[in-house]
Amino acid sequence: MTLSYAALGSSFASGPGIAPVVDVAAMRSGANYPHRLARLLGADLTDLTVSGATTATILAEQLPGLPESADLVTVTAGGNDLRYMGSMLHTAWHRLRPRGIAAKMLAAEFPDGLVEPTAADVARAVAGLAEIVDRVRERAPRARVLLVDYLTVVGEQTVPAPGVPFEPDEIERFRGIQTTLEEVFVTAAATSGADLVAVSGISRDHGLGAADPWISPFTTDPATTHGSLHPNARGMAAVANEIAKDGSTTAPA
Repeated sequence: MTLSYAALGSSFASGPGIAPVVDVAAMRSGANYPHRLARLLGADLTDLTVSGATTATILAEQLPGLPESADLVTVTAGGNDLRYMGSMLHTAWHRLRPRGIAAKMLAAEFPDGLVEPTAADVARAVAGLAEIVDRVRERAPRARVLLVDYLTVVGEQTVPAPGVPFEPDEIERFRGIQTTLEEVFVTAAATSGADLVAVSGISRDHGLGAADPWISPFTTDPATTHGSLHPNARGMAAVANEIAKDGSTTAPA
């Protein structure tokens, strides 16, 4: 029996900037980790991932497309709830193109400058992930639900450099948000009873500035900027391989 696999999530699942593009509006790649995992498992894939999604938009816009027959569901979200990538992109664009359209658009999200995620932000992200798990189980009762966290962006090798347009104190701030996001997943998994695939742990040595980075550097090139600071093809392959290691992701008998 062929495994039915559905993917929910935001840009760290959808794969902006990675060819081939299969949905321009969603910035969804045909080589993102859901597509790679489906090939590894020989599964039928329903890829609902959308760049920019929050836990709230997944509940409202992605859950209705989830097949009730799904056997496996992966969820990668929460970063946008904490404005993780928004903070990094806001900083990068304001440093390199402060009068550009991107900088002006991002400024609307940060009218008072960068702010750390509050306790309320963290609680909402945890609750959002837990609710996604609950709603998946209601809609697809036989599905195994995996929370898949975010690849490491800021590693020990991450320092100011071309493609890393940040000051040392900014890098530490982003590292702090990254750690908070990892803790959100741990708490959400414990709260919901979902299994956690912590790809943050396998990617410590593959952040920005590493010898073998799994994250694309920041660029202002219009043709490639949408993939800035997001997983590259090697990173997506690593995530798919890590999930596939678990023998329980095989097709039901």
